[in-house]
Amino acid sequence: MRSLFKYLSMVGLAGCFGASLAAERGTAQEAEAMVHKAIDFTKANGLEKTLNEVNKPAGSLVDRDLYIAVADQEGKALAHGGNPRMIGKDLSSLTDVNGKQIYKEVIAVARAKGKGWVDYTWPNPVTKQLEAKTTYLEKFQDVIFLCGAYK
Repeated sequence: MRSLFKYLSMVGLAGCFGASLAAERGTAQEAEAMVHKAIDFTKANGLEKTLNEVNKPAGSLVDRDLYIAVADQEGKALAHGGNPRMIGKDLSSLTDVNGKQIYKEVIAVARAKGKGWVDYTWPNPVTKQLEAKTTYLEKFQDVIFLCGAYK
């Protein structure tokens, strides 16, 4: 009986942890809303202030595992809320584990449609696992705003 209680307690804790982890994840819909929020911020404050806000780890354009990245139309990162080491880097040749050229597709979608989604596989820094990710992008003022969510 004691073993059964211990087992059920562990299962319950694991379920709570899983629910907690899920609550910490942003959704694709929230990623799209975050891009709209960043564009609204740009309209109100200008691009330079937006880039500074994007680069703040606890800024208004970060929510749980959602953050904004801003790139020029050639794939150079102008701001990156998730990894400041990316700022100034040419990401046009960045590929996922399957060889998909992520930013080449981002640039193509931005040029052809002005906005859209790009799907790829990426390491999740929380779970340390490769996971499917989708990124919403929108072109505004000659730059591309992006925000991705794990599926």
